[in-house]
Amino acid sequence: MYMRSRHFSLLSSTRRAQSVVREKTIIPAHSICTMPVTVVAAKPQAQAYDPSKYRFIDIAVNLTDPVFRGLYHGKRKHDDDLEAMLERSRAAGVKSMIITGGSLHESKEALELAQQLGLYATVGCHPTRSSQFDQFPSGPDRYLEELDKVIAANLTGKGRVVAVGECGLDYDRTHFAPAEVQRRHFRTQLGLAKKYHLPLFLHSRAAHKDFVQILREEGFDKDGGRAVGAKGGVVHSFTGTPEEAIELMDMGFHIGVNGCSLKTPENLATVKAVRPEWIMFETDAPWCSMTSTQASKAHLTSLPPSLNSLYFPAATKPESFVYGRPVKGRNEPTATGGVAWVVHRLNEGVPFEKVTEKAWKNTVELFGLTELQ
Repeated sequence: MYMRSRHFSLLSSTRRAQSVVREKTIIPAHSICTMPVTVVAAKPQAQAYDPSKYRFIDIAVNLTDPVFRGLYHGKRKHDDDLEAMLERSRAAGVKSMIITGGSLHESKEALELAQQLGLYATVGCHPTRSSQFDQFPSGPDRYLEELDKVIAANLTGKGRVVAVGECGLDYDRTHFAPAEVQRRHFRTQLGLAKKYHLPLFLHSRAAHKDFVQILREEGFDKDGGRAVGAKGGVVHSFTGTPEEAIELMDMGFHIGVNGCSLKTPENLATVKAVRPEWIMFETDAPWCSMTSTQASKAHLTSLPPSLNSLYFPAATKPESFVYGRPVKGRNEPTATGGVAWVVHRLNEGVPFEKVTEKAWKNTVELFGLTELQ
């Protein structure tokens, strides 16, 4: 993190003596006796971090959430500050974002926002909402058809769909949708990725065995399913074990890292096991904030002030809202840089810029964001 250099001061008691510096004493070139002089080393200089050198793509941001409009549980707590939040993100080096679609309705909203803001979106149904397939007035097949239509109509141009999802399995929250329902509708959405040759935007919580089994059975056992027309994908907000991460990478899937991926020492061990060519950064804003009680805090203490003020700007409570300042407790895309910093610290000796550029390259390549280059 720091570059150390020694600056030696040449001190002489005579102007006539030509001196040669050796270690900590000065030896006269002639036979003139002088007192030895101690060289005083300069203080080590901290490495300069120029914020403009680091660029990010937040691959998971829930901009459809009402909190970015000042609404919390249906009640207005402050003014709509979506544009101010986006401006802070741009200042923090976030060049683009992928807005998450978690249901048919939300996917349409995500695409509308992406088109307005020049961003990108995913289209799919989150496992905890997969009961919507069966509750749809015309049945589950029609729900899938509607997702299909949304994708087909938004494959090119500004604000396009770049992935199928968020889809997958979540066995921590089966009270929202039974495991069997989740499995059935996860499988059908994989067909959309094959049909449109799109990456998958995946969710896996406490369900790894069934998750990979379905992926393998559907032809995603290696190279991200390219043999069946698919294009890999990313398991976002990853909180699994190192062994699970390695299995997914070997199958051809990227790993998305955010604050939830960095909560515990065990989480940090998993992230350290992610190979550079498979890593991506995200916030999952407004969720997955990085807090002082999490294992990531020990690494964030070394974040240079020039970066800290951009990635984690001072926030105010919703009740004390000041336009232009972030809201306390609401995660924002600015924190993408903080996630990247922790990964940098976990990979000792790898420069921060190298870490950020690798994730950038991975993201551009997987989602086809060539216009950002």
